[in-house]
Amino acid sequence: MRRAVITGAGLVTCLGTGTEATWQAVRSGTSGITTIEAFDTRDLRTHIGGEVRGFVARDFVEHKDVRHMDRFIQYAVASARLALDQSGLRIGGAFAERVGVSVSSGIGGIGTIHHFARSLEGPGHGRLSPYFLPMVLINLAAGQIAIRCGARGPIVSPVSACASGSHSIGVALDWIRAGRADAVIAGGSEAALCRLGLASFEAMRALSNRNDDPPRASRPFDRGRDGFVMSDGAGVVVLEERAHALDRGAPILGEVLGYGMSGDAHHVTAPPPGGEGAVRCMRLALEDARLAPGDVEYVNAHGTGTPMNDVEETRAIRTVFGSHADALPVSSTKSMLGHSLGATGAIEAVLTALALRDRVLPPTINLDDPDPACDLDYVPNAARAVGVDFALSNSLGFGGTNVTLAIASPARARAERSNG
Repeated sequence: MRRAVITGAGLVTCLGTGTEATWQAVRSGTSGITTIEAFDTRDLRTHIGGEVRGFVARDFVEHKDVRHMDRFIQYAVASARLALDQSGLRIGGAFAERVGVSVSSGIGGIGTIHHFARSLEGPGHGRLSPYFLPMVLINLAAGQIAIRCGARGPIVSPVSACASGSHSIGVALDWIRAGRADAVIAGGSEAALCRLGLASFEAMRALSNRNDDPPRASRPFDRGRDGFVMSDGAGVVVLEERAHALDRGAPILGEVLGYGMSGDAHHVTAPPPGGEGAVRCMRLALEDARLAPGDVEYVNAHGTGTPMNDVEETRAIRTVFGSHADALPVSSTKSMLGHSLGATGAIEAVLTALALRDRVLPPTINLDDPDPACDLDYVPNAARAVGVDFALSNSLGFGGTNVTLAIASPARARAERSNG
């Protein structure tokens, strides 16, 4: 079977622009959650979020095009550029037709939609820009990336709420295995932290209102958790057929060994009892990756900090791993980055690969009073130096859509595997 390795990764997050900037902050247990400054929140209950600050779109997008792109597209293009620069992949000639793009978003250009909707309803009925649709359509993140790097292979944008980024990487793996592509730019991007986006999740009572202490607001698995913290950001990887990557001497950050998908068919937002959908998803990922439960040494949990999700995901991990769960480190990087919706799965896949590369497990910060129902080893409050080779990364989305990615360390990615 053709194998797919990660040869480049790009991150734009509330902890910085650039993969290593975010990773080093995560390793140190730094929170990127702050009081929102980009818009007025005084009439809302929630005043905090993971804003992307210091991002300069013109560093990645031509000046004339910046104002014709919603921020989610800008973040996607920037992350793809960073990933391609690290990978060193040259796209041109006939090979361009062997390079695909699978980049998505959970919500797309909601900030732009809100802006122009208000303009149309306001005095004088403001003129709608001819760039409006290309600014807001979810597939234009992938489209703009393809245009700028010249990728002429398949292009898709799998939209599945908070699982979108992970689904996009899974699709990329399928293409490489099936011989439809030799390299795929894959991931997710989100810029829904605007008045309409924040108010929408606030209306669902999904958000933390710990406004007086933003860095401590995201508290996965803690007894005091009161909801997730909404964030913006993007994560993109260059996933490349292993032999092709080795032949050109590409850097290898890890390998996507396999993935699992499942549906809850239970509720629009709530997980089923025992996390039954997540159980099947993780088991399918293990089967696809040809791993036994005991092979897995780390789980990057979905870990949103909502009361139900954290408990049911914990139960699901216990069901899948049995007695091994007691020795299995699990952490939620959302404790530092918040929840970037359709981008979060891709961001967390990158962080999982970097954890395996550097043999350092990221912490779950703000875990001061563990919920008794959440009884795993969540790597509380400080990163842990430990050698691990195999990990899972969970993404569980609204509508009951679940994805688990199985990721291997660079050493395992370079090693030969039997076909048995």
